[in-house]
Amino acid sequence: MDKLEKSKNILWLAEPEKHDYPAAFSYLNLLYEKNKSDRFVQKLKKAKMSAFKAKDIFRASQLSLLGVSNSHVDKNTQKIKEKKTLSPLLLVRDSTVGKLIVADGYHRLCAVYLVNEDALIPCKII
Repeated sequence: MDKLEKSKNILWLAEPEKHDYPAAFSYLNLLYEKNKSDRFVQKLKKAKMSAFKAKDIFRASQLSLLGVSNSHVDKNTQKIKEKKTLSPLLLVRDSTVGKLIVADGYHRLCAVYLVNEDALIPCKII
């Protein structure tokens, strides 16, 4: 199966799930003050959908890739194989440090990257 074929096997919801926003807030609140985290989440809720390649999101975020030995990555990899839908990512550009913050969806990002690093991942980005 070629990369294009694998990319087509990844199914996505049209919008992030409602529980993704509190999860994003929880993570962002570790990095920023509560008011700023609140503003980010409100902007994410209103943001339009975009899409970026998995490898580009990793490069911009400077995160390490988790493998399938991580239970959450394994669970998302199984969802991809079973043709179950994944929730889009929630991303924040932090120009003060020059990197992308994956506010929600890190394990989904890792799973997709392991299947196809060139796959387009739908996301909301601010």
